[in-house]
Amino acid sequence: MSSFTTISSDKLARLIGTANTPALIDVRTDEDFAADPRLIPGAVRRSHQDAADWGGEYSGRSAIVICQRGLKLSEGTAAWLRHVGVSAEALEDGFEGWKTAKLPLVPAAKLAPRDAQGRTVWVTRARPKIDRIACPWLIRRFVDPNAVFLFVAPSEVVAVGERFNAVPFDIENVFWSHRGELCTFDVMVEEFGLATPPMQRLATMVRAADTGRLDLCPEAPGLLAASLGLSRIYDDDLAQLEAGMTLYDAFYRWCRDASGETHNWPTNKARP
Repeated sequence: MSSFTTISSDKLARLIGTANTPALIDVRTDEDFAADPRLIPGAVRRSHQDAADWGGEYSGRSAIVICQRGLKLSEGTAAWLRHVGVSAEALEDGFEGWKTAKLPLVPAAKLAPRDAQGRTVWVTRARPKIDRIACPWLIRRFVDPNAVFLFVAPSEVVAVGERFNAVPFDIENVFWSHRGELCTFDVMVEEFGLATPPMQRLATMVRAADTGRLDLCPEAPGLLAASLGLSRIYDDDLAQLEAGMTLYDAFYRWCRDASGETHNWPTNKARP
């Protein structure tokens, strides 16, 4: 049973993908990480040995610490974090418990390089509509909550990526792009190991709206309309992205928690 200083894998799994996800800090040893170089979605690796030095970065926030089995490294690191004002918990049974529960894990090899501030940097075409909002949402909610997105002229995406060490996406002839009938969001879901049933439902919606195959699911026209509406409201791509984050938060929670729910207007009973 979870205590006020620990959290179960099931409870954490309900938090991941939401705007309220705590900072996830992986403090496994290099040896343990090398044996399975995957991460719980959204986790960042830090050294437990330096917790007293970097802990202050999380002051005033909530955090969950992950080690191999949920014992000394996560317990000790979480205690250090609480000492510097972080609401920190250790993950019960650690990485091994999460893996045993067959919950999603992101291959570290698929992550973009990080900048001096520890953020992944991505670049794509300006004036985003569907894929170019859905993909940043996926990355920020499940891969790197601090990811930076650069929106530039289509002809400059590759060159900007090279000069600014940013990963290009949703353009032709790059790794993170459409593949056959799949859109870029589909590709990221698969490559990042996030193909849970709710995410696959959302991916179908994104693919249908992004590729004009609105017959793939009944929700696609609504997603398309909302996406095009946002693009008319905002001139600033980053402001549009922030608004789109809420849109995809809502669609994801519907896919995960409410897809079977219906709304029926109550009928008036005939009076005798």
